[in-house]
Amino acid sequence: MADFDLIVIGAGPGGYVCAIRAAQLGLKVACVEGRETLGGTCLNVGCIPSKALLHATHSLHEAEHNFAKMGLNVAKPEVDWEAMLAYKDDTISGNTKGIEFLFKKNKVTWLKGWASIPESGKVTVGDETHSTKHIVIATGSEPTSLPGVEVDEEVVVTSTGALTLKSVPETMVVIGAGVIGLEMGSVYARLGTQVTVIEYLDEITPGMDAEVAKSFKRILGKQGMKFVMGAAVSKVTRSDKGAEVTYTARKKDTEHSVNADIVLVATGRKPFTEGLGLDALGIELEPRGQIKTNAQFATNIPGVYAIGDAIVGPMLAHKAEDEGMAVAEVVAGKHGHVNYGVIPSVIYTSPEVASVGQTEEQLKAEGRAYKVGKFSFMGNARAKAIFQAEGFVKLLADKETDRILGCHIIGPAAGDLIHEVCVAMEFGASAEDLALTCHAHPTYSEAVREAALACGDGPIHM
Repeated sequence: MADFDLIVIGAGPGGYVCAIRAAQLGLKVACVEGRETLGGTCLNVGCIPSKALLHATHSLHEAEHNFAKMGLNVAKPEVDWEAMLAYKDDTISGNTKGIEFLFKKNKVTWLKGWASIPESGKVTVGDETHSTKHIVIATGSEPTSLPGVEVDEEVVVTSTGALTLKSVPETMVVIGAGVIGLEMGSVYARLGTQVTVIEYLDEITPGMDAEVAKSFKRILGKQGMKFVMGAAVSKVTRSDKGAEVTYTARKKDTEHSVNADIVLVATGRKPFTEGLGLDALGIELEPRGQIKTNAQFATNIPGVYAIGDAIVGPMLAHKAEDEGMAVAEVVAGKHGHVNYGVIPSVIYTSPEVASVGQTEEQLKAEGRAYKVGKFSFMGNARAKAIFQAEGFVKLLADKETDRILGCHIIGPAAGDLIHEVCVAMEFGASAEDLALTCHAHPTYSEAVREAALACGDGPIHM
């Protein structure tokens, strides 16, 4: 008999969720993890620590700019960087230990070490080889860099190094205007760092609704972040005072350079599959290095599955979690499914940016007849009360059926508000369904209802 029914390789959001769900379904499960703590990139050097620093620096911004407006007269706050990093580390520890507790509660065996797959049904960890009926590869991703850019995690850093800088830099260049670059850039901008973002494309946050992206860039600019768009970085040269970033302005074909204490390379991520032995095993890969899978997450090797950042799709922790749940169901002989049309994405700056479904640009490209309902947070009493009235809710619905096709929000608590629309889309709801649903007053969520009303006869408060 096999040692396990399922061995999951990787204990990030996809892997640990898969392991726990499979155990709940009655399978004997092990999860392989080489880090000293569970939770993968997300909990250790990604989502969770970055959100801790985003929260801390947002609180700093409130104290510096808004406390006095509310009659809260306090001395100018001082940043204790070591204490802030300790708070971040405590946040990580609490969450990773929570996963350990859940493993014990659900009788998931933690195999500590790095895994390889010598053959179908076998997983080697260290000097031991374990037999299993099924294998799920959930090894996540790692940062990518650029030719001519050597990362040392001291001066030229990825998001990992940006979470553990020895001090708050005076200047920082962020290469890449995607989610990671803007979130970490926002953290340091609030701490007083002069942040310059260099982006190859002409707009920030590729794939985002263009109207939201334009507003987002304008708001971040007002917060002090500088942007150099349409610029191709060719090299980064370290010096005694930091680093020099050389780039070419693509439209003018002119070379420029900028100096900074710290350079954050945020040019994307790639699947992390090193050491698994995929070549020897014969696993088929996609052209960009992701593991090729079918609709049931199965690879071309019987009994071997893959999920999360290791396969095609948005590199989002919650996408990996959904796939982890689904593949656990598949392995247990049930039906696992992920609705990729209703996976939200969130940027945790201030204001937050969130979206789900299709953008206007996508609808235009496919020739879909649609209507737009917009509502500004300037018309939302709660948002105005907390000085976060910049931004709006934009709801897209089918012109004929009124079915909700997408939603894009920039404003307070956007990352929470978007899920009302996610649930509505899962049930195939119309904009009118949202408009006719009573929303508590005063809440930010009223802006979502008003946007839905704007798809019909018009909003009330604008």
